[in-house]
Amino acid sequence: MSSGRALFTEREREILSGEADVKDNYRYKVESVARQRVQELEADIAVLEEHYPEIYEELSEVVCEE
Repeated sequence: MSSGRALFTEREREILSGEADVKDNYRYKVESVARQRVQELEADIAVLEEHYPEIYEELSEVVCEE
């Protein structure tokens, strides 16, 4: 178990991975929240790139890993 949250809470990970049995409407809501967070991530990435290039590089390696 992780010490905190990245994009998703542990429960959201369970729902998005299909491990949790929830109603469709709730799953759609969680999907919508996930999309909103991804869109907002752009501003966070810009801050890291400008002010914390080392952390930005770490993030790039994780996200762009082949």
